[in-house]
Amino acid sequence: MVMVMDMGRDAEQDVVELVYQPVAGDYVGALRERRRFSRAGRVRTAVLALLAVGWVLSAGAAAFGGDADWFVLVYLPLLAGLLFMVPHLQARQVMKASLRNVEHRVTVTDAGMSMATAISTASLDWAAQPCYRETKDAFLTFSEDRNATCFSVLPKRGVHNPADVDRLREILDRNLTRA
Repeated sequence: MVMVMDMGRDAEQDVVELVYQPVAGDYVGALRERRRFSRAGRVRTAVLALLAVGWVLSAGAAAFGGDADWFVLVYLPLLAGLLFMVPHLQARQVMKASLRNVEHRVTVTDAGMSMATAISTASLDWAAQPCYRETKDAFLTFSEDRNATCFSVLPKRGVHNPADVDRLREILDRNLTRA
């Protein structure tokens, strides 16, 4: 806990610091979670479901001697596989940009987050990314636009001790809504 002077009154404020080097899995997880609640993610899921139905119908027709559309039987699984690979491909691109900055230092308080690397610093108040999700490996904060275009990854491995994970969750619960 850090004591902060607030307009002449002393106020207690939690501070959690994370120090980590980003890995591709951080971004894969963030993109996967973003896809679960964003509009684009819901559209992608619907398209995958329609592709699966089309493939099953075409495979069923071929299995029972009907006229099979081999284009559908061959290319739909390839298209579905490509759609599943999109988060991994996107994460690799984000990871390339992140690796230039090597070590990330993030300070999380009730006011927001401050992020610093060897070549950049940034501050975010909670209004910029008002929702969050927790996975087994990270806390992920998201903007509230329809496609959650902006997000931050706070890997749990970056905290100094395990109790900081609970403190970080408390700060996020006080200031953000779970998505």
